[in-house]
Amino acid sequence: MSLLRGALFNAYLVLLTLVMGLGTFPLRLARQHRLALDYAKLWSRAVLWGFEKICGVKIVIEGRENLGQGACVIASQHQSFFDGFIWMVLATDPAYVIKRELTRIPLVGPMLVLSGMIPVDRQGGPQALRDMMARTAAALKDGRQVILFPEGTRTQPGTRAPLQSGIIALARQAGRLPVLPVVTNSGLFWPRSPWRKNPGILKVRIGKPLPQVSGRALLGEIDSAWDRLCAQAGLLRTAQTEIPPETPPLPAPSRGEETETSA
Repeated sequence: MSLLRGALFNAYLVLLTLVMGLGTFPLRLARQHRLALDYAKLWSRAVLWGFEKICGVKIVIEGRENLGQGACVIASQHQSFFDGFIWMVLATDPAYVIKRELTRIPLVGPMLVLSGMIPVDRQGGPQALRDMMARTAAALKDGRQVILFPEGTRTQPGTRAPLQSGIIALARQAGRLPVLPVVTNSGLFWPRSPWRKNPGILKVRIGKPLPQVSGRALLGEIDSAWDRLCAQAGLLRTAQTEIPPETPPLPAPSRGEETETSA
C-alpha cells in the first residue's frame, strides 16, 4: 500500500506543480516578493493537503505557542522533503536557507529566489558564507523567520548526525533574537524513497527559545534541546556516542591490546 500511496501522491504532486508552475510566469514578470511568497505558501498548503489525504498522514504541530510573529531563527531536524514545505505554512514570513542547486529547478527555482529564500553555494568558500550572512541579516531585519537545518542534510529518523557550524555564524548574526529548536519524525512517513509514503501521525514539536550562548556551546544547546523535545513528543533519538570536541582523545592501546571498532 505504501507504494500505491507514493505513486498516487507523486502523480498529484507533479500535476499540481505543472498547473501552479504556469501561474508563476506573471508573478516572475511582476517581480513582487510578497505575491511570490503568498503563492509559494499556497502551493505548500496544497502539497501538504494532498500528502495528508492521499497518504493517510495526520500532521500534528506541538509547541506552536513558541513560534511568534517576528524575526527568529528556526533550528530544525531534517528528515524529508516534508520539512521544506511545513514552515511555508507555519511561519508568517519564512526564509529557508537552501542549497543553491535548488534554484536551478525549472518553474520552482526562480520562485524560490523571488520569494526570498536564501541560497548557499556549499562549494563557494568564505565568499558564499559572507553572502549568506548578508542575506540572513536582511531577512531578520525585515522581521522574517529564518529556517536552517543544522545537520546539513536529510537524516534517518532517530539517528544522530553531527551539527554543522554554520548555525553558529547565523545565530551570531541574529544577535538576541530567539533561536527555536524543532524536532520531527517526518522521515517515517515521507522517506527518502520517492515511491513510498507511509500513513500515521507525523509530529513537529517546536521548543522554547534556546539560552543565549555563543560558539560551539550553541551546538550543545541545540543537541540537548532536541533530546528533550524528542522525549516529550515520544520520538526516537539514539544515545550520544561521539566524544565531544573538547574531550581529550583516549590514549592509544598498547601493542597487542585488543580494541573494539564499530563497523
